[in-house]
Amino acid sequence: MASHPDLTTFKALSFDCYGTLIDWDTGLITDLQPILSLLPPSHEWSRIPLRAVARFNHLSDQLEVSNPTQLYSANLSESFTLLAQEAGIPLSSLPADAASNIGTGPGRWSAFPDTVAGLQILKKHYKLIILSNVSNDNIARTQAGPLRDVPFDAVYTAQDIGSYKPAHANFRYLFAHAKEDLGVDFEKGELLHAAHSLKADHVPAKEIGLRSVWIARGGDKEGYEGSGGDLKALSEAGKVSFEWKFDTIGDFAAEVARQFAAKGARGE
Repeated sequence: MASHPDLTTFKALSFDCYGTLIDWDTGLITDLQPILSLLPPSHEWSRIPLRAVARFNHLSDQLEVSNPTQLYSANLSESFTLLAQEAGIPLSSLPADAASNIGTGPGRWSAFPDTVAGLQILKKHYKLIILSNVSNDNIARTQAGPLRDVPFDAVYTAQDIGSYKPAHANFRYLFAHAKEDLGVDFEKGELLHAAHSLKADHVPAKEIGLRSVWIARGGDKEGYEGSGGDLKALSEAGKVSFEWKFDTIGDFAAEVARQFAAKGARGE
C-alpha cells in the first residue's frame, strides 16, 4: 500500500521556484549582509538573520500588492532600501550597488542540494513547469545556472502575467497556458502544484481547487522561522489543505519513483 495518495495520475507538475527549488533564505541572508553587518551584535536581526529575511519578505509582499506590474528586480531593490531605513542604516553607509545587487539575487542563488537530481527523476514521469514571481532575466539566469541540467517544459513569470502570486490571475494564466502550450488540462486533474510557500502558493491553491504538494524545507518543525508562512496559524484558520507533504524535492521524487515502479510491477 502506498504511504501517500496516488501521484501517478498527473501529467504535469508546476513548481514555485525560489524557496522550493532555489535556496531563498540563504541567498537573501547573504545579500542582506551590507545591512546586517552594520547592526550591533545585540540587534535581533544580527542574532537571528531569518527575522530580517521575514521583514524583507513582508516589505516585498506589500510592494507586490501596491505595484503588481513592478519588475521583481526593482521590487527587491526597493525592499532592500526600505529595510535599511527601518533599521536606521543611512543609505550613504551602504555600498552604492547594494540595492541593485539584491535585485539580481534570484538569478545567482544556489539550488538546494536535492533539487536537480530530484527534478531529473520527476522529469521521467511528468512535464515540468515553473510558476514564479520573479523577473524574466532572473529566471533565465537560474535556468542557465543552477537549474541548467533540468529541461523545463514551460516557464511563466509575474513579469509575463502582470501580477504576483497569491493572485488568482497567476494560476489562471498557468491553467490556460499549460493547456494551450502543453496539452495539460487542469480541469481534468492533470496538473499538480509543488511549492514551499504556504502564503503564496498553498493558500491560493486551496481557494481555486488546485491539488498541491508541500515541500516543507523544515517548515513543519517547531520554532521554524524561514520563509513561506506559519503552518500552524494557516492550518488552524483553514487556509491550507495540501494533500502531500515532503521535506525536500528529493523526498518527493523518491516517492514518485516508488509509486510508478509499483504500478509498473502490477502491470497497470
